[in-house]
Amino acid sequence: MVDALWVLVGIFIGSIGGILTISLVTAGKFDDLQNEIQDLRNQRQLLKEEIHRLNVPKSKPTPRKKRSYRPKNKRK
Repeated sequence: MVDALWVLVGIFIGSIGGILTISLVTAGKFDDLQNEIQDLRNQRQLLKEEIHRLNVPKSKPTPRKKRSYRPKNKRK
């Protein structure tokens, strides 16, 4: 009876230790995954803005001002 009790205590402590170990290992991966998702969302937003900027029709350039013509030598 005492041996069975020690086995149950060992299984109980082992399962708690295993759950804690697994949660600590996956917690770091979860943070990395969240950071990667946020980076990809930022990149997607920047690419959308770039596509929008490239698709906007460009206006015609403003024409140059007219130059007044003044001959250097006036011949009469």
